[in-house]
Amino acid sequence: MIGFVEGTVDTIGENQAVINVNGVGFVVNIGSGTASEMPSVGDQVKLYTYMSVREDDMSLFGFLHRDELELFKMLIKVSGIGPKGAQSVLSVMSASDLRFAILTGDVKAITRAPGVAAKTAQKLILELKDKIGKTVGEDSGYGGTEQSFSGGKVVADERTEAAEALIALGYSQTEAYRAVKAADAGEGADAEAILKAALKFL
Repeated sequence: MIGFVEGTVDTIGENQAVINVNGVGFVVNIGSGTASEMPSVGDQVKLYTYMSVREDDMSLFGFLHRDELELFKMLIKVSGIGPKGAQSVLSVMSASDLRFAILTGDVKAITRAPGVAAKTAQKLILELKDKIGKTVGEDSGYGGTEQSFSGGKVVADERTEAAEALIALGYSQTEAYRAVKAADAGEGADAEAILKAALKFL
């Protein structure tokens, strides 16, 4: 297995990048979100990778952020979602938005990914909700800047922070995330404003 590829960006396409690692060009499949964040040709980059091995194909899938790779690994374990499908989901949603969509059962948000039908999105939510729930908010409290996720550290978004505050107040995880999803705190609201709006909903 290749855990990451670190080297110079040789070329960047919409779906692939070639990384020059000591004179060897690694072809890495990347999503559109990753492509938009990639440094320029000639610059250094580190991509966290997953190697997909099949009878007739061996491919690398790469991500700039470790938490995206961890979510990717969870997604490909869901029947009906292969590596390309998982990368497609992470191309239209950030890792944070996907976690939130899974926890709130937002099928519509997940089906924005090309090739992901409603039934597949529902299955994804069903299979990953408990796994995601166990990793969100571990070792973190309201007001913190980071949350634990699959052994790594990722920046906590405002909605997750507000939901974790509700859980700390005694609400169930389901109640907390539904309230945060339903809360109308206005665009760009911080965690405190979202929390207040969610409490009114509850």
